[in-house]
Amino acid sequence: MQQSVFDLMQQMEHEQVVFCHDPHSGLNAIIAIHNTTLGPALGGTRLWNYPSHEEGIIDALRLSRGMTYKAAISGLNLGGGKAVIIGDASKIKSEALWRRYGKFVDSLNGKYITAEDVNTSAPDMEFIALETNHVTGVPEYMGGSGDPSPFTALGVYMGMKAAAKKAWGNDSLSGKKVLVQGVGHVGQYLVGHLVQDGAKVFITDINQDKIKETKDKFHSVEVVDNDKIFDLDIDIYAPCALGATVNSESIAKMKCPVIAGAANNQLADENVHGPMLIEKGIIYVPDFLINAGGLINVAAELEDYNRDRVTGNVEKIYGRTLEILELSDREKIHTQAAAMKIAQKRLHDIANVKARL
Repeated sequence: MQQSVFDLMQQMEHEQVVFCHDPHSGLNAIIAIHNTTLGPALGGTRLWNYPSHEEGIIDALRLSRGMTYKAAISGLNLGGGKAVIIGDASKIKSEALWRRYGKFVDSLNGKYITAEDVNTSAPDMEFIALETNHVTGVPEYMGGSGDPSPFTALGVYMGMKAAAKKAWGNDSLSGKKVLVQGVGHVGQYLVGHLVQDGAKVFITDINQDKIKETKDKFHSVEVVDNDKIFDLDIDIYAPCALGATVNSESIAKMKCPVIAGAANNQLADENVHGPMLIEKGIIYVPDFLINAGGLINVAAELEDYNRDRVTGNVEKIYGRTLEILELSDREKIHTQAAAMKIAQKRLHDIANVKARL
């Protein structure tokens, strides 16, 4: 790494990073806690075969920072954290791995609460729950809410409709051409909303099984090669896979008026690519706002869980999106900066409240 972990932590203002290793189960994990001003850090555990430990560290740091702002802008009394487990999901998943990881989570005494993320599921959380109470997204038969993906997708759909209202004066997506990049759990639920709304949906994914599964469910969708997605003349680009797909190269090729998707860290560099989108006239719905539905859902497990109340709270993403788009216009700043401004104000205000106690 060109910068030390401490340099990166200072740069992104992290509180704590924990490295977890267990040779017997093959566990190599990184838990990053960004900010606990609003409450304990809640964020999912991602299992990914990173090319290097350094890339895993950077991903954990970036994702945990995003969780802080996601909780803040959603009005949740939670901080931001995230964990990554390095390895091939098809090879290393086991009861022993999850239970050993659960012990590491438990050792943080509630400062970090975990949940699902990429390549992790409610049954995995069930194993973790055998070793710690600091886990959400457990199966419904254990009193949890199960898979949070439907709520993440609902939030993306609501944010997308708000962006459509800004772009075209009407929030109907009927007839709009939407490219969904990544049709895992969240992407498939999003496709369902779009098809029901009458959109013309294009899909792409590196996993051909997911493509087939989605095509079998929604016969009207059209499959596009990954290397041709920015050649399409579309209305909305919905990145729902990994991050950094909105970069200098892709922005130069984009023909869409709106970007609204579920992926985390969609902008490769928010300070560079946020302004570039403004210059090109593309409306971008900030990722940590639009994909907060899953967090809102699992956070509700920490109280008396009520699915109808969660749905109502997720639907508020529509109004928050319009608020941020209006702030962006009013102050002549890009939408990511506008969303950050609102989130940081809440963090600052609550930090002042706590300092005066």
